[in-house]
Amino acid sequence: MSAATRDPVTTPPRRRPFKWGSLGRAVGLILIILIFLGPIVWMILASFKLNVQIYDASKSFIFKPTLTNYSTVFDPRRGNYLTYIWNSFYIAFMATGLSLVLAVPGAYSMSRFMMRRSALTVLMARIIPGISLLVPWYFIFARLQMTGGFGPLILSHMFVSLPLILYIMMSFFEQLPEELEEAGQVDGLTAIGAFFRVALPLSVPGIATATILSFIFSWNNFMFALVLSGASTKTLPVAIFDFIGYASIDWGALMAASVVVTTPIMLIALFTQRYIVTGLTAGATKG
Repeated sequence: MSAATRDPVTTPPRRRPFKWGSLGRAVGLILIILIFLGPIVWMILASFKLNVQIYDASKSFIFKPTLTNYSTVFDPRRGNYLTYIWNSFYIAFMATGLSLVLAVPGAYSMSRFMMRRSALTVLMARIIPGISLLVPWYFIFARLQMTGGFGPLILSHMFVSLPLILYIMMSFFEQLPEELEEAGQVDGLTAIGAFFRVALPLSVPGIATATILSFIFSWNNFMFALVLSGASTKTLPVAIFDFIGYASIDWGALMAASVVVTTPIMLIALFTQRYIVTGLTAGATKG
């Protein structure tokens, strides 16, 4: 056999040097996952335990599950949690919807006409701590005999959602080329028609992002509902306090109620994370 037909000598592949940076990133990622998912896992497991099992460290993962806590949560004698779920959904839906109606046209006007001072004024409303407004709001709504109704809760939640939607949508409208709207006006559209038929359809990712984030913030809001809600308008975050007594805490029922509160938001975040990430990244750059 000639040298030309012999199998070439193969050299063993060189081993890549070990990189400590990759190990550090992996360890950091695992720590972040444990920090964020650890309390959620503990909450879910505790919701299926008796109070005695919750205090017993040996029953952390191996125990006999029970649905007693969930039956306690939905016991009509402790409160109608279906009503609380409806109240939270209704308030979040109305606050988000009204904020969209006001904030989306406002964001378009501020981005197209360079209304920076107006934008800073709205930003101040976002920066001011909400707790500093609770006493004035309660005084005003009490004088108007509106305390305990849905109106004060919706208006107070709009204080958070409206500036949030405004600033998310401003970044989207600033990203859209004005030439598209000008082309629509050349074809016969008015300025308002160009907004509804050109700018608004192109900003759907931003609207989806703002809607989801606003709904989540409104659903989780506790401070405004604690002061301004009534017996018939109580929301889920406030209803959790029913399981905290003066001398003891029903940890099992408290964890079950927390699961009821967080499950809808976790499902929304899970199924809409693609829209949230797409919307935030699309509005973060200008091209």
